[in-house]
Amino acid sequence: MARHRVWRGLKFLAVGVAAVALLGAAVMLLWNALLPALFGARVLGFWQALGLLLLSRILFGRIGRPGGMAGRGRAMAQRWAQMTPEEREQLRLRSRRGGCWGGAGPEQAADGGTAV
Repeated sequence: MARHRVWRGLKFLAVGVAAVALLGAAVMLLWNALLPALFGARVLGFWQALGLLLLSRILFGRIGRPGGMAGRGRAMAQRWAQMTPEEREQLRLRSRRGGCWGGAGPEQAADGGTAV
């Protein structure tokens, strides 16, 4: 039984290390393929790509956890389901003007209002 737990733990560790290595390699390859050509950015090495991943995790948190980006999407879907057809149409119109949550749109700025 103890051997099974150790083996299972080692497999979990190996999969974790492989996932981190693949993510780091993907970030490095994508960065090096796109950003130097588009913006003249420097080429990243593998360890710099892992550092960038860690920095983005610190700054933005993990996307996909409850309450993260996925949680916000579910909350908006629930809010949308509770709206009347008139409220949905008003939201569509505001989002097309650039003020999804009631901000000033371009039409209001042309009338003398202040656009954000």
